[in-house]
Amino acid sequence: MRVLQINSVCGIRSTGRICTEIAKELEDQGAEVKIAYGRLDQVPPDMEKYAVRIGNDRDLKCHGLATRLLDAHGFWSRRATKQFLKWADSYDPDLLWLHNIHGYYINVEMLFRWIKSRPKMQVKWTLHDCWAFTGHCSHFDYVGCQKWKKGCHHCSQKKTYPTSLGLDNSRKNYLRKKAAFTGVKNLTIITPSQWLADLVKQSFLGVYPVEVRKNHIDLDVFKPTFGQFREKHGLENTKLILGVASAWSERKGLYDFYKLSEHLTTDAKVVLVGLDEDQMKDLPVQILGISRTNNAQELAEIYTTADVFFNPTYEDTYPTVNLEAQACETKVVAYDTGGCAETLYREDAKLIAQGDWKTCLEIVNNLKLSK
Repeated sequence: MRVLQINSVCGIRSTGRICTEIAKELEDQGAEVKIAYGRLDQVPPDMEKYAVRIGNDRDLKCHGLATRLLDAHGFWSRRATKQFLKWADSYDPDLLWLHNIHGYYINVEMLFRWIKSRPKMQVKWTLHDCWAFTGHCSHFDYVGCQKWKKGCHHCSQKKTYPTSLGLDNSRKNYLRKKAAFTGVKNLTIITPSQWLADLVKQSFLGVYPVEVRKNHIDLDVFKPTFGQFREKHGLENTKLILGVASAWSERKGLYDFYKLSEHLTTDAKVVLVGLDEDQMKDLPVQILGISRTNNAQELAEIYTTADVFFNPTYEDTYPTVNLEAQACETKVVAYDTGGCAETLYREDAKLIAQGDWKTCLEIVNNLKLSK
């Protein structure tokens, strides 16, 4: 059996690692697997055997420009998509497994026309967010928007990912997505959380069967892993509160960490992994910033040495960072957001109300140094 997965990245970040884990699993069952991806040409060396690049950096920039000016995310990259589909025809997959098809790299109308031209091909689509059934955004919890249920228009999140600084095409995008994404034979929607499955059933994608398949992490990597992180950063005899994200923003809870840090005692420190250069320049004194790392081993060491992993996200589907921290035997405190509750399984994990960073502060203050 030939399997083709499509995702924005391959082998890195949460969705990229999910794709490669699926690839390994299917390969062990005797399948031939390829992962077509569009962003970041930084595929881990041991995953290069799966990787097929869609387009190039120039295509990404052009698609990004069309998104910024025309709110045309997902409807550009025609040349790159045409070339990729020519290759996909020759590969001739028995199973197509979609993941994030947003990310400035593929034309979704062309992709789905090709899918519909192959009615015997089995199709699975794992949704990692809500972009597939909205006219613009990937999440809408933060603003409490319900327009996606009947038809998006006058988008209040036009300037959030995928950012448009020009037109608001949310109504047109919604209708184009609905027309493209419906009418596919043999399509099953997969979600990593029951929370997202319930939303999908209320959307135009509710015409398809929906399965909940919890995301897994590599327990050979994410396990108690001891290193020299504390010694390297002079953090011995310090309570460490850790936060990890692929991109930090207000919606990810960045400013909740700022508030928390202002009230920490001198024997405590926040460590944030995944900050960009601009964010690193202006951090409060009680926060140590670490740039994004694609080294899972290094990340496991940081999880292990932390006393508390705090996840104050206001929008999330099924945060695997919670799973990774718990696998490294670190206490997790998370806001009750999206599918977060479904990721907590250790007895010492705690779910708290959104915005209640003071409860996390109390937990930290009551901790005894043990690592």
